[in-house]
Amino acid sequence: MTWIVYLTGGLLTAAVPGGSEPGGPQQPSILSFDKTISRVTLEAYLSRSITMMDFATGRGNVEDNLRMLEETGARFAGRTLYMWGGESQMEGKIAKAEEIAALAHKRMPSLILQGAVFEIVTTEVNQIPVPPWAFDAFGLPQEKRRFHYEDMLFPDGTFKDHWREGASVPDMTQLETKLWFFTVSARYIEAGMEALHMGQVRLIGAHDRELSHWWELLSKIREYAQAHARRHLVLMDAHTPSGGPLYQKDKLLFDFHSFPLRIEEVNEEPQKGILKVGYLDSLFLRSKGGVTPSGWRCDSLPYLVELDNFERSGKEGQNIGRHWIWGYDEICWFAHQPEDYRNEWLRYAWDWIRETDPQGFLQMPGSRCLAAPVEEKGHWYHANRPSEATPQGFNQENTIRTLWEKHAP
Repeated sequence: MTWIVYLTGGLLTAAVPGGSEPGGPQQPSILSFDKTISRVTLEAYLSRSITMMDFATGRGNVEDNLRMLEETGARFAGRTLYMWGGESQMEGKIAKAEEIAALAHKRMPSLILQGAVFEIVTTEVNQIPVPPWAFDAFGLPQEKRRFHYEDMLFPDGTFKDHWREGASVPDMTQLETKLWFFTVSARYIEAGMEALHMGQVRLIGAHDRELSHWWELLSKIREYAQAHARRHLVLMDAHTPSGGPLYQKDKLLFDFHSFPLRIEEVNEEPQKGILKVGYLDSLFLRSKGGVTPSGWRCDSLPYLVELDNFERSGKEGQNIGRHWIWGYDEICWFAHQPEDYRNEWLRYAWDWIRETDPQGFLQMPGSRCLAAPVEEKGHWYHANRPSEATPQGFNQENTIRTLWEKHAP
């Protein structure tokens, strides 16, 4: 067997050709990192990234989902733990996530599980106690109290009740917001998450023009991860329609960027979708560079693009423009296509992205909610092959495995 040797963050690491891990646990691999991550290692993870929404909280058949992750060779499972409101359920979700993350890491020790902290807070945060260590992190005197929803909002009323009554966009310039984001992030890290998606950074930071509040928060989360994360590092990203936020001119806020694919309709061919540089606010060729949190400099930061979910348009099947694709959000459009076209489109998208912008990586669809349900399949997309364990699987896992085996490092 021939081994490829890399110099990664000052450490010699080795990998089997094609990117698979060495057999012995004592042998370091291209997937090894501790405290910082090199570009080659980061890209090795991003190149085998798959969205697994709610995997860590038990969505679908946990054993079959884990089987799929193992058999495809996944390395990065996105959005496995998150809340969209419903903050009173946080500790219950974290307890379940700890159990599933432990199982996943026993089977796949190098697998990165991602949590997400989104651009929403609801009145349910008033039920959550502020932990003493959160006060300590911000140099505040400890007090016995719960979080205050109203103290997280924009003082001028911006985005109040933006999602629904009692569900607003929090303001990152408010100390209470930073305490909340830090607490959730820390608890997710303790549950086994080694990556965090931070949602719509510019929406939450609408009043944080210089990004100093975001920088303070992310720095404290990284400091916490150094002491508590599995490999003393948490990888953070956010949706970056501007190409990525920079603090003090050249300091990248995030370890990698991410964004929806932004698929364009082909008018002459109903239901067909293509990718194009410059279509809407797509990220292709626009990911900004600078100095990464791990200390290396790049001209363009590696990024993920995904089949996003948001809501129903009410005009499914029609070309209504904007960010809709034939009247669907992206994952719903994909799920409503015939199986052959779904598989063909994944091959097309992978090749187009790698040829057009090598900094970009397609995050495969693995598990995601469907605002517009598919007849006989329901309100959830699973890439799993149909089986007794996952009878409503959409059957993309073989295509994903083949693409990764052929093209991913």
